This record gives sequence, C-alpha cells and structure tokens, in this order.
Amino acid sequence: MRLSRILSLLLVILAPPAFADSPYQVEMILVRQNAEPVIYSRAAPETWDDGAERLGDKMSPPRLSAIVDKLRGDANYTVLAHKAWEQNLGEQPVKIAIAEGQEQFGQFPIEGVLNLQLGRFTDIDADFWINQFDSNGSVVASEHLAQKDVRTKNNQLNYLDGGHLALLIKITSLTAKPPSAPPPDLQD
Repeated sequence: MRLSRILSLLLVILAPPAFADSPYQVEMILVRQNAEPVIYSRAAPETWDDGAERLGDKMSPPRLSAIVDKLRGDANYTVLAHKAWEQNLGEQPVKIAIAEGQEQFGQFPIEGVLNLQLGRFTDIDADFWINQFDSNGSVVASEHLAQKDVRTKNNQLNYLDGGHLALLIKITSLTAKPPSAPPPDLQD
C-alpha cells in the first residue's frame, strides 16, 4: 500500500504538466495594409461562425490602444477592428466568432472566427472576411484573411500576415506573475 502511494506521488511530480483552463486576455487588431493590392475572394459562407461562441459582452479594456493610434496615424494601414476580451483557454480548442457592423441577412461587414488552443504556445486558426454590401443588403465583394496552424508566443504581440490583410494578436495570462526585477547588483 505504501509503495503505491509513493509511486502515485512520483507520477504526479514527474508527469508533464497539463494545461488547465485559466483566464487570459485576448486582444486582436485586424488591419488592411494599404500598400498591398486588395485581393477579393468568395464571400464568407452563410455558416461562417459554424457553432462558434459569440464574443458578446465579454469585452475588456484594450491594452494596445497606443499601437492602434500609431496604425491609424499611418496612411499605410487601415484599422478594421480592435477587440479585447477575457477568455478561458486550455488544451481544448476554443472557437470564438467575432463580428462588427450592421448584420444583413446573417452577414456582417467584418466577420470572422478565431480558434485558440493553449499549450506551451497558443495555436491559432484565423478566418476573417471583410464584406461590402449592395443597397439590398447582399454581399457583392469580400476580402479574406486565412491563417491556419499558427503557433504564437503568449504575452507577446504576434503578427499574422495575410497579404493585404493582417492580424495583430496578443494573448496574456491573467494569473501569471509578472517577471521579478533583477537583483540590485545586476541593474548597473
């Protein structure tokens, strides 16, 4: 009996840590790179959000406003969307639907889905469409950003380049301790 307790304890200590769901702030900035030619694609499918959790009222105060201000002040970029929210992330993928603007027949001017899966890094799949509508509310043109299987570092601003569209994303742990200051003798 005693041996099984010791073995159980050793397994707990030596087993690789599982990443339990914990709270993170996710912040994303969707931009158009004006120096690149616009590439039009097929419109988003009617099931663009396909069972994804809607962002809704999970919004949190953004931390990257200074970067957004710099991008807005640069004629080379157009900021299309800036969202920040708190989200539990873990080993199970989380699928979030993000929409902006007036809905017309199930489509939005900006709509997209982020799939996030936490590990040592965060794996991201991003699909966003920028839609233009006619006077009847039908989509007449779309731009598409698709990034699959992108591995990003947490607590850093990551850049996902999709040609004329790009996504800046930062995923920050809300429970991790900030790095400690170096010892005083190393600060000189």
